[in-house]
Amino acid sequence: MNFALFVEGHTERSIPAFLKRWLDPRLSRPVGIKPVRFKGSGDYLKNFSQRVRKDLDSGELIAVVGLQDLYGAPLSFPLNSTTAAKYKWAKSELEHRVEHTRFHQHFAVHETEAWLLSDPGIFPTAIRDRLEAAANTPESVNFKQPPAKLLQLLYRATGREYRKLVDGSALFGKLDPNRAYERCPHLKVLLDDMLALAKAAGY
Repeated sequence: MNFALFVEGHTERSIPAFLKRWLDPRLSRPVGIKPVRFKGSGDYLKNFSQRVRKDLDSGELIAVVGLQDLYGAPLSFPLNSTTAAKYKWAKSELEHRVEHTRFHQHFAVHETEAWLLSDPGIFPTAIRDRLEAAANTPESVNFKQPPAKLLQLLYRATGREYRKLVDGSALFGKLDPNRAYERCPHLKVLLDDMLALAKAAGY
């Protein structure tokens, strides 16, 4: 185990493999990413700082990386702030609660499903055409209708539900991480950060 990836719940179970598909080709040897799941964003915020210190004290990790959706995070964001300002404030706030150089907090803007929107081609034919407008700037799918809700609406229009665990995992298996990296600036920040940490640790 080289990274502990703190996530909100089981819906992010496919994220470590997705991140590794981008990271490993850029490293001299594969890096491990172990998900640490919480019971939603509320449980994450209540318990993450204590768990970070416990895991880092083991001495086996490059770093603990936190990943939350910006949408739905129960944080007191500054009023009328932009997405960029919310991200910066929330990252600083959570890292301050831990105050450890090997804890790095990141956020998916506005949800991890935004990364999926970067490639409409991975979706069923009846849905992909409706996603073309969002493909170049998927992180702009925002608080008013975040990515998962958009997918729910589009799937329902075809007569079925979007299932985060089942459909989300299958879609992440198809998604080219390089494409998502190019089109999702906040995902790029996360991957670049993990790459730099891994290389500094000799990977």
